[in-house]
Amino acid sequence: MFSNKPKTNNTSSEATSSSINLIGAGTVIDGEIKSNGDIRIDGTVNGAVHSKAKVVVGPTGVVEGDVHCQNADISGAVKGTTHVSDTCFLKATSRIVGDIVTGKFVVEVGANFTGNCNMGQVKEINYADRQKEQPAIRQKTG
Repeated sequence: MFSNKPKTNNTSSEATSSSINLIGAGTVIDGEIKSNGDIRIDGTVNGAVHSKAKVVVGPTGVVEGDVHCQNADISGAVKGTTHVSDTCFLKATSRIVGDIVTGKFVVEVGANFTGNCNMGQVKEINYADRQKEQPAIRQKTG
């Protein structure tokens, strides 16, 4: 009933951290990044970026890989699929090549985005099922 053992809180490792992780200009990281806190990228990341919080890609920032986060604020370049569960914000200086899956989408005038966007409730897209839903195009004869 009574114990001298200290209680451990297992939920603390799952909670979003208030830490801010900074990858400075001129820094190059080859590999995947995972964080419970915010990440600001002003350097280059060659690999996927996973955050349970916000990812900021600064004007000098480059990500060559997929981005998974709760919120994104992009001013730099991303080449890969971007999955944002809440709000994805593309600033005027952003350059995106790849698909975006997001809950809400804000784009400033001047942003450069090449890809597809799926907005609303974030879910995985099964392209095979999507093509089955498309009506067949019939050619008119005669």
